Amino acid sequence: MGVGREQVRQRWRTLVGDAMLEPPEEEPGDLVSGPALDLVLRVGELLLASGEATERVNEAMLSLAVAYELPRCQVAVTFTVISVSVHPGRGALPVTGTRAIRRRNPAYWRLVALHGLVREASIGLLDLEEAHDRLRKIKRSHPPYGSPYPPWLGVIALGLIAASAGVMMGGGALVAGTAFVATVLADRAAALLGRRGIAEFFQLAVAASIGALSAVVVIAAGAPANAATIVTGGIVALLPGRPLVASIQDGITGDLVSAGARLLEVFFIVAAIMSGLGLTVYAAVHLGLTIDVKDLPAVPETLRPVAVLAAAAVSTTFAVALAVPRRVLPAAALGGALIWVVYVLGRGLGAAPLFASAVGAVIVGLLGNFLARRRHQPALPYIVPAIAPLLPGTALYRGMIQLNGGAPSQGVLTLIGGISVALALGAGVNLGGEFVRAFQRVGVGGSGRGARPAARRTRGY
Repeated sequence: MGVGREQVRQRWRTLVGDAMLEPPEEEPGDLVSGPALDLVLRVGELLLASGEATERVNEAMLSLAVAYELPRCQVAVTFTVISVSVHPGRGALPVTGTRAIRRRNPAYWRLVALHGLVREASIGLLDLEEAHDRLRKIKRSHPPYGSPYPPWLGVIALGLIAASAGVMMGGGALVAGTAFVATVLADRAAALLGRRGIAEFFQLAVAASIGALSAVVVIAAGAPANAATIVTGGIVALLPGRPLVASIQDGITGDLVSAGARLLEVFFIVAAIMSGLGLTVYAAVHLGLTIDVKDLPAVPETLRPVAVLAAAAVSTTFAVALAVPRRVLPAAALGGALIWVVYVLGRGLGAAPLFASAVGAVIVGLLGNFLARRRHQPALPYIVPAIAPLLPGTALYRGMIQLNGGAPSQGVLTLIGGISVALALGAGVNLGGEFVRAFQRVGVGGSGRGARPAARRTRGY
């Protein structure tokens, strides 16, 4: 017969005594600091909302978690939600916090300030209370942490992007002035719609249609070549260089969910611009206005000083629109001039636009990432403005005219070519960053190459 449970207990008491019958008391788990967890969440939220790539947000949050001794911290960052989970251990329940990213404001001065906070906290220069105070000042733009430019200058910068791009495309003072006025009016119209609660897709469509409408007016006045340069400048001011670079960076580093979401954002921005252009061109053609592809000038691939200076001006004004710190502006100007020079030289040697754009982007990405690391700052403020001169505004305008002018198959190919150039620019600047990482001593944030998830092999032997 089997031995009963009580008999087993009696025999065990005889062998080891009564004290061994009671389960040992568990030691308390590590304490979880609520203010530290809140700081990690808020810094990650503000970094992601300011346009930072997912990998850098993840690294910054983990650095803060280590600095303020959050035990066994796990961070998950997606395009719209971030979460932090802390495991105290010893059987205690984990503590988890999440925050949703509902509004994005691509202010690159804030990226620089936040990375400075993370760097100082990581080496022990800020206690928790000081870090919260610093974050509060950054978020509310209190001196010395705040936008380096007044709000009205951001609006003027968009107009100057269009004016500079028009000059780079071969236009003169009339083209620059018209592009400036049309872009500022388009931006103010989009801002008005935003205050009325209209979705951003329709804001961009209206802005693009106003730019195209200015070109239609110029065509009706008898200057079709000038019209193309005007609308090209306006499109460049609207094109999504920032999310394009971040989306490809997320894909390369293995954050596929965020990469897909950012690429979808790029797709909707481009679709909105194309919708505004297409509707205006379609209406003009069907009202009897002649818009011929033959009237569209080719991009003047020249190294004339005016064109090189205009490319530098495009990047500089693009940097102002993204609110980069003032000390980054000279680097942005040099990057814009350099990418234009490399592109023109490549085209002169017979390279296709796609390849010439990619080579220029790789060089700019390598130098921008190297300079950013030397200054201990994020790379996006250095590399995103630099690609602005090669963003495919002309290809989008040409493709929409071909679609509405009786050559739909050619129009589709033109649009695909323009989008391919944009993707090549994004991939190129990130490839330059990978070259810099390959020869650095340690990884970003001191994590080392081996700690980077995207560097681990997932296929092969």
